Amino acid sequence: MEVKIADSWKNILQTEIEKPYFKELLNFVKLEYLNNQCYPKEKDIFAAFDYCSFKNLKVVIIGQDPYHGENQANGLCFSVNNGVKHPPSLVNIFKEICTDLGKEYPENGNLEDWAKQGVLLLNATLTVRANEAGSHQKKGWETFTDAVIKQISDNNKELVFLLWGGFAKKKAKLIDKKKHYILESGHPSPLSANRGYWFGNQHFSKTNNILKSINKTTIKW
Repeated sequence: MEVKIADSWKNILQTEIEKPYFKELLNFVKLEYLNNQCYPKEKDIFAAFDYCSFKNLKVVIIGQDPYHGENQANGLCFSVNNGVKHPPSLVNIFKEICTDLGKEYPENGNLEDWAKQGVLLLNATLTVRANEAGSHQKKGWETFTDAVIKQISDNNKELVFLLWGGFAKKKAKLIDKKKHYILESGHPSPLSANRGYWFGNQHFSKTNNILKSINKTTIKW
């Protein structure tokens, strides 16, 4: 399997890609895609880097696993392909945007527009077997994406990291808090959101207020 990572990320990630564990991971993924239905499509595995250039980076959102339902995952965390029914977590993300920013609920669940504005939508695990949540965890993806987060922290300043839920919050240890902004809340999944840990976090307006304060263009959520 060939790794096609966007040019703007190559210098940052080249060393990681050449490590033995990553080659083993790619072999595992290649066999999985040959023998099973897996998501996202092979061409979209590294889509988070394709749509968001390293130089344009402003915000990092960390997810856990790609969606494992048919035609849902498109390589961007929480995002779904055009025309696909919005999964519950995405519904709650959009509901919070509506109340936080006074916007109308969007028809389209594809978050490519966010990525193109400088929002890295990074899942900790970049692939999954169909209908088997977590099936590609602990195979090496987390090692790679942890390294990505660390490199982003080390080679940038004044980024906004949105850590939603216990899993994402654990990534805070990889981020230099003196150089960056971290906003934390519960996960947008119904289990967390319905217990009061998600709604009202105002992360979207807070992110834009931070960006304004450091003279960066805000995100059109």
